[in-house]
Formats: sequence, C-alpha cells, structure tokens
Amino acid sequence: MTGASLPDYTLNPEDIPVVEACPLPSVDRDRLKENIARGLKELGATLVAHYYVDGDVQDVAEATGGCVSDSLEMARFGRDSDSDMLIVSGVKFMGETAKILSPEKNVYMPTLEAECSLDLGCPPDEFEAFMNEHPDRTVVVYANTSARVKALSDWIVTSSCALDIVNHLKARGEKILWAPDKHLGRYIESETGADMLLWSGACVVHEEFKTQALLDMKKVYPHAGVLVHPESPAAVIDIADAVGSTSAIIRAASELDHDIFIVATDRGIFHKLKQLNPDKRFIEAPTAGDGATCRSCAHCPWMAMNELETLDKLLTDEAYRASNEIHVDPALGRRAKEPLDRMLDFQKNRG
Repeated sequence: MTGASLPDYTLNPEDIPVVEACPLPSVDRDRLKENIARGLKELGATLVAHYYVDGDVQDVAEATGGCVSDSLEMARFGRDSDSDMLIVSGVKFMGETAKILSPEKNVYMPTLEAECSLDLGCPPDEFEAFMNEHPDRTVVVYANTSARVKALSDWIVTSSCALDIVNHLKARGEKILWAPDKHLGRYIESETGADMLLWSGACVVHEEFKTQALLDMKKVYPHAGVLVHPESPAAVIDIADAVGSTSAIIRAASELDHDIFIVATDRGIFHKLKQLNPDKRFIEAPTAGDGATCRSCAHCPWMAMNELETLDKLLTDEAYRASNEIHVDPALGRRAKEPLDRMLDFQKNRG
C-alpha cells in the first residue's frame, strides 16, 4: 500500500536534463579509450561502470581490469578492489555507495551532475518525517538513494536481492516501510505478500514504458520474449517472460530460447546483451503511447553524462578531478555502512 498522505515524488519533465547524443568518429573513440586506459594505469585507478552507461566506457572498464555490472556487484567490486582510487561511471548514489564501503579510498565520478530520479525523489528530511510517523516498521530502502537516506534505513536492497530480503523480513513477522520506487515496491509486495508501506517515487526511465504500445509491438513480433525490470509499471510487468534486475535480464536473454527480445529497461543494457548474444535481436520496449512524454526515451539522461571525453578529462585534469570527488561525512558514512554491510552479508551467507 502506498502512503495515503504522501505527495507524488515522481520528477516533473522540467526537472529532467536534456543530454544531446554526440557520436564520436571511430578514430576519436579509439584515441580516447587508449588515453583513458593509460590514465587509469598511471593513477593506479580502477574503473567500475554500470550496464546503462556508454558502451565504450563499459569496454574500457573491462579491458583495464575494472568491472561492468549492476549496482550490487559494483558495490562489492569497489569494496574488494586493491586500488586506492575508484572511478565510478554511473550515477551519484553509486559513487556515494563506493565511498561509504571504502572510506579510505578516493572515489571520483566523470561528473557529479549524474543524479538519479529515484534519489532526487526521496528528499531526506521529508523521508525522515515519514519514517517517524511509522516507528513500528522496518525501513527498507532501495540502493538508488542518497547517503543520508541510507543512513536512516535498517536495510538497503538492490533489485537483485530485494525479493530475498523482504521474504526474510516477512518470515520474521516484520512490517516494512519501503522507499523510494513505488513500482518496484508493488512488485515485491505482490510477490511476497509482505505488509509494505510504500513511498511514492518512480524511475524516470522505467515508468515511461507503455502497456498498450507494448501489446501492439507483441503483435508485430509474436514470438519475441519480453524482458522487464521491476521498476516498470505493474501492467508492463504482467506481460513479461522474465522480470528482474539488470543482471537477471542479461541472464534471461542467454537462457531463454527466444531469438528476439523486447526489453523494458534502459537501452544502455543493449551493449552487453548484444555482446553476449550476437545471434539474437533486441528491441526497445515502447515509451510512446497514451500519455507519453518521453522524458527519457528509454535512456537515463544522467547515465548518458558518462562519456569518454568527460572520463578522459577526469583522468588528465587535476582541478576537474578534484571537483568531481565523492565526499561523505565520516559519521554519516558509518551509519549508512551498517545497512549496506547487512545487505552484502545477507547475500554472502546465501551462498
């Protein structure tokens, strides 16, 4: 159930940046990738990248001993890396998470302007007031939140472990206060039967997928499998052949027999999907249809800020690098680390 007194924290179109795509010639892309690889080596830095960022950035991360993954594995990899310098290519909450788990390391991002609509849609002061109205509930927050919100929580989850953790809490008889994504919260509530009170935020990308347009697309591609991220609206989830995190979607594309897939998540994932499944075809789920605004057009505008040129500047311009370092107050970081460690320990103990 969604909190009856809560306003809608979904971002308005005017609050979402417009990031123009500026494709680079192959020769410039190759030159920048070489520069970045050299800069990482000279600085002793490790690059961790999310599946949604530019494919060339993903390639550099893997080629230089970093990783490309979802937010949970990014958190683990950064924590366990021997490097004293982490470059996090993703959005700001991912950089903060890396710093919280590795406070002794220097953590940078290509740009601190790379925010997240779920993070922005969960203001810490308002969320704390909501929590205080429901002191009997266990506070479970999605990783897509600020360090301040994490520090208020009992548990942190990602889309890859949320179902397991909520089932665990339900088995202990706990009632849950969930934030910030209402669609993911409703999906978990329906799958687990847990008593959940939901914050009313939403992802600017996943909320835009349109049910009727997806059904129309299925008529054109009747044999296509549908892969859906659980941050999508319930009616879109209902059409899916597989529902899950970015990692789960990638696994499903390899494991299911379909030759064609319609994919309802950020199109940045197509880079890895095509690498792993060169003989299969992947089509973007529609964001057009009744009521469509196409605020993201299936690609997070903040993820799109992670470009080769910006990453190269981070590694070569000391002043720019200093201005894009992640800082988390140590006391706040220690409080936020407790629920993060709880999540990571839970996953580790499950094998």
